[in-house]
Amino acid sequence: MSEFTTRPEISGTFGVVSSTHWLASQAAMGVLERGGNAYDAAVAGGFVLQVVEPHLNGPGGEVPILLWSERLGKTLAINGQGVAPMEATVEVFRRMGFEQVPGIGLLPATVPGAFGAWMTLLREHGTWSLADVLAPAIRYARDGFPLIPRAVQAIYAVQELFRTQWTSSADTWLPGGRVPVPGELFQMPQLAKTYERIVQEAQASSEDRTTQIDAAIEIWYRGFVAREIDLYYRSAKVQDTSGELHGGLLRYEDMAAWSPTVESPLTVDFGRYTLAKCGYWSQGPAFLQQIGMLRHAGLEQFAPGTAGFVHRIAEAAKLAMADRLAWYGVAPGANTEVQMALLSDEYLSARWAEIGEIASNELRPGNPLGRSARLPDLDVARRTLLTADTRFGIGEPTFATLPPVSQWAEREVFVGDTCHIDVIDRHGNMAAATPSGGWLSSSPTVPALGFAINTRLQMTWMDDGLPNSLTPGVAPCTTLSPSLALRDGEPYMVFGTPGGDQQDQWSPAFFLRHAVHGMNLQEAIDAPAWHVDHFPASFWPRQTRLNQLTLESRFMPSEIDELRRAGHEVKVGPDWSESRMSACSRERDSRGRLLLRAAANPRGMQGYAVGR
Repeated sequence: MSEFTTRPEISGTFGVVSSTHWLASQAAMGVLERGGNAYDAAVAGGFVLQVVEPHLNGPGGEVPILLWSERLGKTLAINGQGVAPMEATVEVFRRMGFEQVPGIGLLPATVPGAFGAWMTLLREHGTWSLADVLAPAIRYARDGFPLIPRAVQAIYAVQELFRTQWTSSADTWLPGGRVPVPGELFQMPQLAKTYERIVQEAQASSEDRTTQIDAAIEIWYRGFVAREIDLYYRSAKVQDTSGELHGGLLRYEDMAAWSPTVESPLTVDFGRYTLAKCGYWSQGPAFLQQIGMLRHAGLEQFAPGTAGFVHRIAEAAKLAMADRLAWYGVAPGANTEVQMALLSDEYLSARWAEIGEIASNELRPGNPLGRSARLPDLDVARRTLLTADTRFGIGEPTFATLPPVSQWAEREVFVGDTCHIDVIDRHGNMAAATPSGGWLSSSPTVPALGFAINTRLQMTWMDDGLPNSLTPGVAPCTTLSPSLALRDGEPYMVFGTPGGDQQDQWSPAFFLRHAVHGMNLQEAIDAPAWHVDHFPASFWPRQTRLNQLTLESRFMPSEIDELRRAGHEVKVGPDWSESRMSACSRERDSRGRLLLRAAANPRGMQGYAVGR
C-alpha cells in the first residue's frame, strides 16, 4: 500500500481542529491560541460555518453535538434538533393536498435548534463570552469572505426561484441582481446586524458571562428573532415543491416553548473501542448497529480496498438502515424497549447471521423482541412526483455545474450535503458537531434577519403510529450524526462527515479502516470510499432504491468486478466523489503527555485540519 496521502496527518500537543471549511478550522484554532477551550473553539467555528458554507447550513438550522468533558469525566450529547410546530398536523397537510411534507419552502420548518445548542455548549462547558465567540462570524458576514464555487453553484441553480418568487433571498444572494463570482468577497450585512444586535442586547442585560448567554437564548427564542420569524411565517406565502404558494406553520409560541436537551449518548463496544452516538432522534444508532454486527465479520481478513471488506460493511449498512426506517424516531409510535434491544449483542449477532456472500436486494428490517416491523407507505414518493414541481430544487441542497462565466448556460443539477467540525484542546476536552439546515436554497430568507429557516420536517412520515410520524411538538428523526470514540476506556477520537443518508455509512468505514487495519487518520480518510442506496431517502420525495453500491473509481477493477459477481448493482463514480470525513484524536505517551492528531477530507478542496 502506498504511503502517500493528500495531506499530512496533523500532530501536536497544544490543540487540533478539523472541519469542512478552512476558515472555520482556522477560526476555531485561533480561539485555542488565545486561551479558549475546545468548546469555545467549536462554537466559534460553528458560527463561522453558518457564514462561509451558507449553501449547507445556516443560523436557522440545527446541530447535534457530542463532547468529552475532562472536568466531568464523561461523554455528553446535546440535542439541537428542533421540534415540529404545534400547527403542523397530518390533517393540516392533507387538507392542503399533501401526502408528504414538501422539501422546500415555509411548510417544512421545525424550531431552529442550532443557536440554542451552541449556546448550551458555550454556557455549560465554555469559558469565552458571547461577543468573543460570535466575533469571527460577524466579521466575515459584515466585511466579506471568499465565496467558494460550490456556494455559487447553489445560488446559480435557484436564481430564477429567487428572482421570481423568493425575492427576499434574491436581496441576500443576488447582490446587484447578479449571481456572485466564485472567490469574490461576499457580504451578508443583515445577518451581521442580527448577531450584532443579539450581542448588544445581551451585554445590556448584565456584565456576567453566563447571564449574557442566557439573555442571548432568550432573545433568540422569545425576543426579536422569534418575533420576526413568527411575523414572516404568518404573513408570507411562497412557492414550494407543490408548485403552489403556501404560508408557514412555525410560530412564536413554538420558539418560546423549545430548549435543547443534554443527555447521555448511546454506545456499543468494538474490541478496544467504545463508540458513542446520539439517540434515536438521529440516525446515529445505525452506526452502532453496523459496528455491532461487524464485530462478527472477521474484517481483519479483508484489506480495506477489497471487495470482501466493502461487501460486509455494505450489507451491514443495509440492515441497519432498514431498522432505522422501521424503529427510529421519538414520536408516540416509538418503543424505547425495542430501540434498546436493537443494540444488544444477541440481536446484532442474529442480524449478522442474515448476511451472506450475495448482496441482498430486499429491504429487511429486523424483529427485535419478536415485534414485527410496520413500514410507511413507500409508494408515496412515486405519487408525489406525478404532480410535483422540482424546477427549483428538492429536499437537499441543490447545485448546478457552473459553465464559463462568459456563457452561464445551465448544466447538470445534483444534490449536496452539510458541514462538520471536530476540536480537541490541550487539556483533552473534545467536541464533534454536525451543523446543517437553513441552507440558502431551503426556504426564503427572513428579510429582517438575513437567514433562512430549516426544512427538517420533510424527514417525517404522514402514516399514523410510526416512530417517526409527523407529530406536533415532536422532533423528526434527523440524519445528522457526529461520532465519538473511547479506546481502552479513555477518550480517543471525535469524527464525522456531511452527507445525509451517507453519514453513517462513510463514518463506520473510516473507523474500521483505522481501528482494524491501522491506517492513520489521513490514510483512512483518503482511502477509496463508497455508499449504498437501499432504503427510502430521508429527503423529499423520499424515493426508494435497492441494492445500488456507488464506489469511487480508485478501487481496482478486479475488486469492482468481484462486487458485481456478488450481486451488487455497482455504480462507479469519479475518483474522489465519496465521503467528507473530518477527524481529531488524542492519546497519552509513555510519560502521560497528550499527543493530538487531526486529518481532513481532500474531496471538494475546502476541508482542512490545523493544529500544533
